[in-house]
Amino acid sequence: MKKYLEDYIDKIKELPLKEKYTREDLIIEKFLVDKFNDIEIYYAPHNEYLNKKAKLFIVGITPGFQQMSTAIKTARICIEEGKTLEETKYLCKAAGRFSGSLRKNIISMLDKIELNKIIGINSCSELFEDKDYLLHTISLIPYPVFVKGKNYTGHTPKLIKSDFLMKYVNENFIEEFNKLEDVFVIPLGSAVEEVLNTFIDNGILNENQVLKGFPHPSGANVNRLVQLEKNKEKLKEKIKEYFI
Repeated sequence: MKKYLEDYIDKIKELPLKEKYTREDLIIEKFLVDKFNDIEIYYAPHNEYLNKKAKLFIVGITPGFQQMSTAIKTARICIEEGKTLEETKYLCKAAGRFSGSLRKNIISMLDKIELNKIIGINSCSELFEDKDYLLHTISLIPYPVFVKGKNYTGHTPKLIKSDFLMKYVNENFIEEFNKLEDVFVIPLGSAVEEVLNTFIDNGILNENQVLKGFPHPSGANVNRLVQLEKNKEKLKEKIKEYFI
C-alpha cells in the first residue's frame, strides 16, 4: 500500500530540527515501511509530487540515504514554517531528487551528450532550478531501500528477479508513468533499463522514448565516464531523433 506524507507528518514533526540527519535518526522502526530478509524499505517524502507538464522523465532505482535525509529535513522545516502539504511535497521533491554528488554527475553527463543544446537550455542544471517544469523524476521503488543497512544498488538481489521489490515497482511506477504525456525517459543505469525493457515488451512504454545506454551516475560507478564516452554518439542521436 502506498505511503503518503499525511501518514508520516506527525512522526517527522517529532524529529529535532537539524542541518543533517544520521542513519540513527532515520533508519528506525517508525519510518519502516516493509522488510523481507535482509531488505528494508523506509519512508521518505520526495516521490509524491507529480509534474504532469514534464517533457523529461529521469528514472532511478531507489532513493539513497542522502536523498532520504534531505527530503525529511526539508519536510521538517516545512512543518516548522507552516507550509501546506502540497507545498511540502513539491519542496521535498525539489530538494531531495538525486541530491548531492549524484545530481552533479547527472547534470554533467547530460550536458556531455548535449541534451541541454537539443532542448534549448544552457545547462541541464537548469532542469533542477528555474526550468524544473520540464522535468519529472522518480525512483522505480519510491522509497529508500537498504540491504544489510547499505543503499540498494539494484543488483544484490537483482531487482527484476525480486518479487518483493518488483511489487513496489509495479504498484507505483506504472501508475505514475501513465499520468504523464509524451515524455522522454532517461533510465539511470542498467538495472533500471532492464526493468523498463520489460515494460517496453509489454507495450507500456515505447522504445523510441527511452534513452538506453546511459550509465548510472553514482560515484561508485567508476566506469561511468568511459561508458558515457563509448555510448555518446548513439545517445546524442537518440535524443535528436526524439526531439527533432
